[in-house]
Amino acid sequence: MTLHLAVALDGAGWHPAAWRAEGARPDRLFTLAYWADLVAEAERGLLDFVTFEDALGLQSTRLNEPDERLDQVRGRLDAVLIASGVAPLTSRIGLVPTTGTTHTEPFHVAIGIASLDHISGGRAGWRPQVSGRPDHAAHFGRRVLPPLDFSDRADPAFTRHVAGLLGEAADAVEVVRRLWDSWEDDAEIRDVATGRFVDREKLHYIDFQGDWFSVKGPSITPRPPQGQPLVTSLAHDRQPYEFAARASDVVYVTPRDREDASAVVEQVREAEAATGRAGPPLKVFADLVVFLETGGAADRKARLDDLDGGEFVSDAHVFTGTPEALAGLLLSWREAGLDGFRLRPGELPRDLVAITRGLVPELRAAGAFRTAYDTGDLRGRLGLPRPANRYATAS
Repeated sequence: MTLHLAVALDGAGWHPAAWRAEGARPDRLFTLAYWADLVAEAERGLLDFVTFEDALGLQSTRLNEPDERLDQVRGRLDAVLIASGVAPLTSRIGLVPTTGTTHTEPFHVAIGIASLDHISGGRAGWRPQVSGRPDHAAHFGRRVLPPLDFSDRADPAFTRHVAGLLGEAADAVEVVRRLWDSWEDDAEIRDVATGRFVDREKLHYIDFQGDWFSVKGPSITPRPPQGQPLVTSLAHDRQPYEFAARASDVVYVTPRDREDASAVVEQVREAEAATGRAGPPLKVFADLVVFLETGGAADRKARLDDLDGGEFVSDAHVFTGTPEALAGLLLSWREAGLDGFRLRPGELPRDLVAITRGLVPELRAAGAFRTAYDTGDLRGRLGLPRPANRYATAS
């Protein structure tokens, strides 16, 4: 069975000192060419898709507020625009940008991701992300968010706050999905003789009314080539697992070892049952931060730690070692019920190249990875059907 493999691209790499490493390209971080080179390398490795990180505030070492550090990368380009920029320069790899749901209107997200799907020929995805930081809310001035106290996640106040953010996100995803369906597949007639470009009967109001949004529709963008571009989410606990079960096609999880991976997959399946998920089960991808090298990966990470002034830690498992060893770990963890992995390169482009030219051949030698792309669209590559249009069925 083919293992699914994605990479998460963020700045100069997931280690905060990666921009200072030999071979880094900090002077190119804010150019399209930088991102195009990375995505082209991922496509040469036949990876399923790449994700692009984004947020509504500057990067910070603190969960709930900005910091004052000047020795780490700060600032980024818009993830949807990066994906749209590299789409014409690639042909097969999936492109999955991140956008916020807490302050961004779902109508804008819907047309942005739909446009990306058209531009890329059916390779778009989306990672919705909540934003609970007060400084993010201050950019918009529409509401005030209290600081989240991450020291006691069992506190009912914390749980209620997170539930509110995720409830809003679930409504946002539902609005986006309905807008994607608001045009039937054959709504565009383009009949020069009669002068009719669209069939108005095949454009639909979505009439969404929820706690957070009231959206009439239809979209201004025709239905995406995939029908519904891939929706993915990152989850660490029961509440976000349930959000993923309601809203997503793929969930990224963060197990620490194979035993933990098995437990997490079980929790995801329990979340699906608890929410009454309909349709295909979630594809479960484990996230790992990777530093890959044939000898010396741990020393390289230690040098980066020294530059940053402390040991790098992550919400995901941090792997340092050889591509061969990582291949063995992935194949072992897959037996826990995982469908694939999203790898976060510690240092770019170095660890991305180690994935495509070191790890991929190891997996291919084990009969666990493709030798060519078999489909052009991202949903099909993951074995997901093209959904029927809810409004066309109703009509």
